[in-house]
Amino acid sequence: MKRKSFIITIDTEGDNLWDWKEGTEIGTNNSRYIPRFQSLCNEFGFKPTWLTNWEMIQNQEYVEFVKRERAAGHCEIGMHLHAWNTPPFYELPVNEKSGKPYLIEYPVDVMEAKIKAITELFISVFGFMPISHRAGRWAVNEEYFRILHKYGYVIDCSITPLKSWADSMGRTPGFMGPDYSGERSDVHYRQGILEVPVTVIPFQEGKTTWLRPRNRNLEDMLWMVEQIENSDRDYLMFMLHSSELMPKGSPTFQTDEQIEKLYRDLQILFERITQSYIGVTLEEYGLRAINDE
Repeated sequence: MKRKSFIITIDTEGDNLWDWKEGTEIGTNNSRYIPRFQSLCNEFGFKPTWLTNWEMIQNQEYVEFVKRERAAGHCEIGMHLHAWNTPPFYELPVNEKSGKPYLIEYPVDVMEAKIKAITELFISVFGFMPISHRAGRWAVNEEYFRILHKYGYVIDCSITPLKSWADSMGRTPGFMGPDYSGERSDVHYRQGILEVPVTVIPFQEGKTTWLRPRNRNLEDMLWMVEQIENSDRDYLMFMLHSSELMPKGSPTFQTDEQIEKLYRDLQILFERITQSYIGVTLEEYGLRAINDE
C-alpha cells in the first residue's frame, strides 16, 4: 500500500496570545521550547512546517535555529499573519465585545500592505521567499487569496472544513469569523493559490475532530489516523501552536506535567503514524500536487 503524506503545521507565534491584551508586549519565550519538538520530529523523519508570524521573525534565537534545520532538510519555514501587530496599523471601530481583529476586516489596501510588510521582513531575515501560508485566526476570503498570489505565495492551509468560526468575534462590532462548515475538504485552487485544507472529519454525535493535541484526546487522534489511513485521502495534517510547547504558553498546557504528557502522547501518536504515512513539509506536498496535475 502506498504510504500517505503526513504534514505537520505549527502556528509559530508569541506566547499565549489567547490571553494577550492590547498594548502589552508579546513575549517569544516559546522559541526556547521549539528545538525539543523539532528533535522529536527528526527522530521519526517528520518535517514540520513552521508558519512564522511577525514577532517570531524578529526572535534571533528562533531564526538561527530554524534556518539551520531548514538547511539540513528537516523543516520548512512559512508565513503566518496576525493582523493586530503586523504593520501598517489602522484603527477599526470597536465596542465592549470586540475581540482580536481578522485581517479580512480591514480595507483591501490595508490587507495588502500588511501582507507586503511581513513578506518583506521575512525575506530580509531568512533570505528567501516563503511559499506556504496560514491566516491568523483561520480567516481567509477570495481577496486574501488574490493578494497572497500577487506576492508570490503558492500554498495555503487556513481552511478548516466542517468547522465554523462564526462565534469568534472580530474587532469590528458584529464582525464574526468565517463559516467553513460547507467548504471542500479536498485540495483545490483559490485565486491561484493551492488550498490544502486542515484535515477535519466527522466525529461522534455530530461533532468534528482534527489532529490537534488537546491534553486529553490521544485516543481520538489515534482513531482519526486510522480513519484517514482507510480513506481515499492522501494526506493527514497535524497542527499545534509553538506556544503550546511551553508551560503557561497556552490555556491548554499550563504546567510542566502537562507538557510532559503532551510529549508522551506525541511519541505514541507519531509511532502510530509512521506505520502508514511518510513525513513531508507543506511545500513538498503542495509542489508535488501541482506537478502531478
